[in-house]
Amino acid sequence: MDHTFNPGDDLIFQLESGFGLLRVLAVEHKRSDRIWHLMAYEELFPDVEAAERALTQPENLHVRTAHLALTDRAFERTPAARLGNRPVMSEELAAYRRWAEDDGDVSDRSALLMLGLR
Repeated sequence: MDHTFNPGDDLIFQLESGFGLLRVLAVEHKRSDRIWHLMAYEELFPDVEAAERALTQPENLHVRTAHLALTDRAFERTPAARLGNRPVMSEELAAYRRWAEDDGDVSDRSALLMLGLR
């Protein structure tokens, strides 16, 4: 998997029922490990082009999960491709900040499993 993803990257993944979107909020480096912080959107799209069009008006997307913290291994098991990059807005980081303040858990399960998607 491509590990050149950066905060602000919009990622697409494929399910049998359509295409979904993830967003990279932050990437932490702890020693030799990385922690990937993602947000997941609710919508599914029939094709990549429809997802790209939706990203031109991200304010119309609905957040399914505001924050997921994944190990590098879990992120590798989340098959996703980069669609583009937008600046991460302060309000998008609220759940990530709460996670950091609470010394939250990091999952070793893929994002799709954590979201209940297969």
